[in-house]
Amino acid sequence: MKKLLLIRHAQATHETGLVDFERPLKPSGLQDAAVMAGRIKEKGLVPQTLISSPALRTISTANVFSQHLDIAPAQEKASIYDASQDQLLDIISMLNDDQDFIGLVGHNPGIGQVLYSLTGETRDVPPGAVALIEFAADTWAAIGSKSGKLAFYDAP
Repeated sequence: MKKLLLIRHAQATHETGLVDFERPLKPSGLQDAAVMAGRIKEKGLVPQTLISSPALRTISTANVFSQHLDIAPAQEKASIYDASQDQLLDIISMLNDDQDFIGLVGHNPGIGQVLYSLTGETRDVPPGAVALIEFAADTWAAIGSKSGKLAFYDAP
């Protein structure tokens, strides 16, 4: 069984003069990320590893999660930044089969679209939201449209 924890980056600033890639988290975003990581830990939903977009707001969110969950820092994957639903599905299908529980930290609209594609469930995915999807599949490549079950969802 494979498990995927989708994490949308927490609330970021919209300061002028910054390119989108370099937008930092707001103080409230850092706090929300810590709260969500605490909820995940409380439920025992700790992934083996995190992969993240390298954008400042996503890697900052991932760092909060890895620190609170006592796991290794996230692996950065450039293709997650600005990825479409299909690109995210390709990334998921190529995940390492040695790992059964992976957290993916990314951006909307992709995260929300992948959640719907994999589960058939429509959810609002605000900044900081998390969604755990469980699959009966033994390999990440076997995961496809509506093959997962939404096992947990929460937002700040």
